[in-house]
Amino acid sequence: MSKTAPAADAEALDAFYADLEANHLAPLWPISAELMPSAPTPQTAPYLWKWSMLRRLAERAGELVTIERGGDRRVLSLANPSLDGAPYASSTLWGAIQYLGPRESAPGHRHTPSAIRFVMEGSGVWTTVNGDACGMFPGDLVLTPSWHWHDHNNETDEPMIWFDGLDLPTVKALDAIFFEPYEPDELQEVRGHGISERLWGGRASRPRGFDLPVGPSSPLLVYRWGDTDAALDGLLAERGGPHVTLEYTNPVTGGAVMPTLGCEMHRIVAGGRSRPYRKVGSSVYVVFGGAGSSVIDGQRYEWSRGDMFVVPSWATLEHEVSETSDLFCITDRPMLEALHLFREEWIDFATDAPSRLEISVVTSA
Repeated sequence: MSKTAPAADAEALDAFYADLEANHLAPLWPISAELMPSAPTPQTAPYLWKWSMLRRLAERAGELVTIERGGDRRVLSLANPSLDGAPYASSTLWGAIQYLGPRESAPGHRHTPSAIRFVMEGSGVWTTVNGDACGMFPGDLVLTPSWHWHDHNNETDEPMIWFDGLDLPTVKALDAIFFEPYEPDELQEVRGHGISERLWGGRASRPRGFDLPVGPSSPLLVYRWGDTDAALDGLLAERGGPHVTLEYTNPVTGGAVMPTLGCEMHRIVAGGRSRPYRKVGSSVYVVFGGAGSSVIDGQRYEWSRGDMFVVPSWATLEHEVSETSDLFCITDRPMLEALHLFREEWIDFATDAPSRLEISVVTSA
């Protein structure tokens, strides 16, 4: 049967498509390959932001922008240039740096997007989460789960800078954003310091004997760098290198710290190279220490301490380091696992991936 329609049929088909468009309908057959590709084709592209630039501009924000109601967070979001001007690191993840100057406080609020803070620089600040004042030090991970009140307080003479990670793009895409400022005071009443740590902070332990309110996110609000560092050393001692990974977990369920956000720490030993890997879902990496490079779908990104970069869904990823390096990352993996959409695979470069000779080096300002 001929695929070429007579002229009369072509005119009728054109009229039919015009009627569909006029009635806000779209035929599937011309766009089925676009809607159902054989593998993910994310809009998000790899990108790297340098710490030297991030820190310099954060300091300028501290000099020029005051913290006040209505604009109560001094935040610079990672705006991936592949996302048409949206202030997102990936299509599902928000990444940013936040600057809190000496003797400053960022007033309380709450919102439905879940958030994490990973401390890059500074000590002595605390984030109060539902009345629990959580001290912040370099390498610490602090949680502010969905709809939890939180504010930030700096009573020191030095600034603090941390990485913010949120599921904001996903929650916005689901039309589920709610926001509320803390009233009548700008800061919460502190019920105590380190409450969640006293209850839940023991490794491989949990309180028994009395009822504790437990929600969908981890009840432990602070994960200390000292514990993370020791656990990474233990993994390397037990399993060897060159690459080990820790997932920060909910002490009640053993699952991710939040239903929508996963947090990981990777350590690659000096001179080591990780095995090539890809997974469904994007990730934002923060270099806490060390120096090296990551190859993302054939493009090499050189990084050092403080740099941040995004890895799109189903992009092949490999790390190579010149010195022992620690990479913190956030990922949307928990959402995909809950929806039974997660997939991952390890790549054998000898048979499955492009030659290393095809790798190009990418630099970002």
